[in-house]
Amino acid sequence: MPKIVRHLYDFECHVFKMVNQHFDRKWLNVYFRFITHLGGAGFTISFVLLMLFTPNPLQTTALASGAALAFSHIPVALTKKLYPRKRPYMRLRGTKVLDNPLQDHSFPSGHTTAAFSILIPFICHYPAGAFLLFPLACSVGISRIYLGLHYPTDVLAGMMLGTSAGILSFLFL
Repeated sequence: MPKIVRHLYDFECHVFKMVNQHFDRKWLNVYFRFITHLGGAGFTISFVLLMLFTPNPLQTTALASGAALAFSHIPVALTKKLYPRKRPYMRLRGTKVLDNPLQDHSFPSGHTTAAFSILIPFICHYPAGAFLLFPLACSVGISRIYLGLHYPTDVLAGMMLGTSAGILSFLFL
């Protein structure tokens, strides 16, 4: 492994451990165990469907949100197959993780991708909402590191994929 890549990986592991070390803090556990589900399939699909089928002025934005969610997960699935990165709890000694953690590959974070892909169209439609929605999406990403399931670059890749899909869907719809 080239020296620069090793240094970057070491730095990433350091950042991971800085976040994951707080796993035993009760109030953080309550928050991050809840917030992580906002990036899960059940919540993201339900949210989009609710916004689509509820009469409201944001139905077109909800359509863009749903399209972004669907299209963003194609590269997530492909990347996980092409670059089978083991999750941090499988590689890093001392990682704190929930019982029965995910067994699939780590890169990129699907939860983070989903959170950004559904929220970015709403931020584009109503920029003032970014003060609430952007930190919410970021919290989903941080929760994935906190819970020992993803490296920071997994989360950053998910942020970029979800944001790109959200912006493109908003612009095209």
